[in-house]
Amino acid sequence: MSYYDDIYEYAVDSNYLITTDEAAELGIPRVELAKLAQRGRLEHLSHGLYRLARYVPSDSDPYAIAVKATGPGAYLIGESVIALLQLAPTNPEYICVATPRRMRRSLPPTIRVKQDKEPSDTAIYSGVPCQVAAEAIRECAKTMLPERLEAAARKALDEGYITRREFELLEEQVKW
Repeated sequence: MSYYDDIYEYAVDSNYLITTDEAAELGIPRVELAKLAQRGRLEHLSHGLYRLARYVPSDSDPYAIAVKATGPGAYLIGESVIALLQLAPTNPEYICVATPRRMRRSLPPTIRVKQDKEPSDTAIYSGVPCQVAAEAIRECAKTMLPERLEAAARKALDEGYITRREFELLEEQVKW
């Protein structure tokens, strides 16, 4: 198998994205990613982040890119989780990401990073690591209108992102 075949096998299961660190774990030298990008097989998205040139676009692409660009251990939080799951309208100007590590790389202004020394419970939604839905809804109580937050919680319950018990706890704690 060629390096590209190895990259393809990995990236298809990872929103068509691969980082240089992930490639190194597969035994692929960093220089090979740059060569494949020059040949048009990969797109260079940001420092250490590539996407397959031929991929199937999805609504989760900007969220997956934001998490991967932030680095290992990163995950979506708050309104960005609600937006990814399409539970309620949110502010599309930026994507909120948390990371347990200190951020030194520069990211686009559309990505807001929060250092979280004690990471929240996470889940994978649409192939993107995220704060669990109940915690994301609870976190948005400060920034979202109560009726919009209640609608998001009800939709999360209907779609199976939260349990009936989690919904009841949200009702008690958030008081919409």
